[in-house]
Amino acid sequence: MPALKDVIDLVHGWYPPATADSWDAVGLVYGDPEQQVKRVLLAVDPSPAVAAEAAEWKADLLLVHHPLFLKGVHGFDTTTPKGRTLHTLAKADCALLTAHTNADQAAGGVSEAFAIALGLKDLAPIVPAPTGPSGELDKLTVFVPADAAAPVRAAVAEAGAGKIGDYDFASFTSAPGEGRFRPLEGSNPMIGTVGELETVEEVRIEVVLPRARRAAVVRALLAAHPYEEPAYDVVELADPQLASTGTGRIGTVEPTTLAGFAEAVSAALPATQHGVRVAGDPERPVRTVAVCGGAGDFLLDRLAGSEADVYVTSDLRHHPAAEFLEKGGPALIDVAHWAAEWTWLPVLDQLLRESLEDAVETRVSAISTDPWTMRL
Repeated sequence: MPALKDVIDLVHGWYPPATADSWDAVGLVYGDPEQQVKRVLLAVDPSPAVAAEAAEWKADLLLVHHPLFLKGVHGFDTTTPKGRTLHTLAKADCALLTAHTNADQAAGGVSEAFAIALGLKDLAPIVPAPTGPSGELDKLTVFVPADAAAPVRAAVAEAGAGKIGDYDFASFTSAPGEGRFRPLEGSNPMIGTVGELETVEEVRIEVVLPRARRAAVVRALLAAHPYEEPAYDVVELADPQLASTGTGRIGTVEPTTLAGFAEAVSAALPATQHGVRVAGDPERPVRTVAVCGGAGDFLLDRLAGSEADVYVTSDLRHHPAAEFLEKGGPALIDVAHWAAEWTWLPVLDQLLRESLEDAVETRVSAISTDPWTMRL
């Protein structure tokens, strides 16, 4: 049976907290990281009803999308809904873990799950995830005499190279080969004679490094290397995860009409009183579709001139939607916020099952926390 900290490590590996928006509150909200976890309940919202379900089912962890507390509090007494939620979980010894905007952008996260549920293929982010200097990597390759390899490896590591996840001083040294050179007039070779061809047994060292540390690592290499003119190269690395990480998703579906695609959207999502609202010509051809799980009106300006035929999201307001349509952009489909983000829960459920196998029992909450309960 895994400890809570083991489950947290898994979730944070899939949805790193550092990728959450600055205003967000993600991670462990309540619980002892050392406690054992046998049952995990998954839900969109940490509502009092969902907390009661977790307690009744004897869950050890409630894993949700939306945070319980987005603002600082001075207490959580049971006279408030949030207080009742946490009180119920605490009485049941059930931990609470949140993955919110860190799960929105991730590969396998909320928007991607939403897009796949609607049948989209060939997915790409609407807005690719930004990369700062701390996220960009280089690879340094250097050739060095075998007996000087250890101090060169140590020098570049001390300068910041070779850190991968929770490991540092990581490098790879390949089998010896032959380095060949001829010192010219004016050189001061450590090995060899001016004017004569020299062959030296050398090894190849490879190490990754943050791009921001490139200059420091190269300086350390040159200082530690025994040659006057070391042979080395630095290559910028592409992050394979960045191609599938970012805000929203855009992809393609089999050619259809707006009316036909709207019907498919309705069939793919859990039923709500909100239903599926459509803005646009029902006969409009649909091939390219953009989606964003949750409230997505912040992407309207970006999509106004895009190749998308329709944009599917939630919580669209009258004036922004009307002005968007007036610009002649994609049609709009507005679905319930809860329903769109619920599509991520089965994906997360499968990830937990595959990673923890029979060690835990998982369950997706059947409670609809969409706030709209009647439509006339």
